[in-house]
Amino acid sequence: MKFVSYKTEEIVHLGLFIDGHIYNLNSCDKLLPDNMNEFLQGGEVLMERAKKIDTQIKEGSLEAKEEIFYEILAPVPNPTSCRDGYAFRQHVASARRNRKLDMIPQFDEYPIFYFTNHNAIQGTGEIECMPDHFEKLDFELELAVVIGKKGRNIKAAEADEYIAGYMVMNDMSARTLQMEEMLLNLGPAKGKDFSTVIGPWLVTPDEIEQYKVAAKDGHMGNAYNLKMTCRVNGIEVSKGNAADMDWTFAEIIERCAYGVDVLPGDVIGSGTVGTGCFLELNGTGLLNDPAYKAQWLQPGDVVEMEITGLGALTNTITKAETDFSILALKK
Repeated sequence: MKFVSYKTEEIVHLGLFIDGHIYNLNSCDKLLPDNMNEFLQGGEVLMERAKKIDTQIKEGSLEAKEEIFYEILAPVPNPTSCRDGYAFRQHVASARRNRKLDMIPQFDEYPIFYFTNHNAIQGTGEIECMPDHFEKLDFELELAVVIGKKGRNIKAAEADEYIAGYMVMNDMSARTLQMEEMLLNLGPAKGKDFSTVIGPWLVTPDEIEQYKVAAKDGHMGNAYNLKMTCRVNGIEVSKGNAADMDWTFAEIIERCAYGVDVLPGDVIGSGTVGTGCFLELNGTGLLNDPAYKAQWLQPGDVVEMEITGLGALTNTITKAETDFSILALKK
């Protein structure tokens, strides 16, 4: 199934995306909530009811309401939290090499994550950025999962059972702000908290079952052969594969849930795929050629991220009409 959150006349709804059309779930079954957060709280019981509706629509045995005028939102518009992992060794190794640093051995010992701003979640559409964000504004090509049921001290062997679905994720990054604050060994905070983009819909695990592959040696959990690409203004700038995740989502969830609850609606990102951001691409380019021209996102740029089976997430970068700068406030 593909779940979508959308808005009509300022009211947020929950629907199924089927063959290019959106069908309101609540209109098909009044026991199904009309928003994603309440739906996820219902766990497997509501998921099974939705699956029945999905099957009936696809078979043509249910006459469902098709939405005509709507605005697509993030699939989980108000997640209970948003964590981002660090699962791709290639990205970490390349970024460190570009800074003339050896690969950090702790990467291979345990998965890590940070919390980002769950109130700055966006879906497809415009991303409005402040002037300081354009000081090396970057994308990060990732995939993400949404937790579908409450759990605590979850072992990796069972963790995939807690995943409600998968999405494309763009962890927007203001690199000058990020690098400035991380000199103090905190963050990323202001470099990351202005926009995290997810979408275009939430895809249930059965939809990508056909792409399942073995996890890397020494790891456990589901892994998938999903091609990942990013285009800026129609030009491909990044490509990778979800199968290259060194730490699986199951292993990341195991760490996330140690001593704390993970909740329905929690979003967890994979971290950036290798070559999945301008920071890495620029660093590699300059390392190989001092005359390499670095690229960063600019107002008007269109960013398109696509992952096999998960759809394409498209955003246009815009600039806020203000000259307010926190970089200018430094003492």
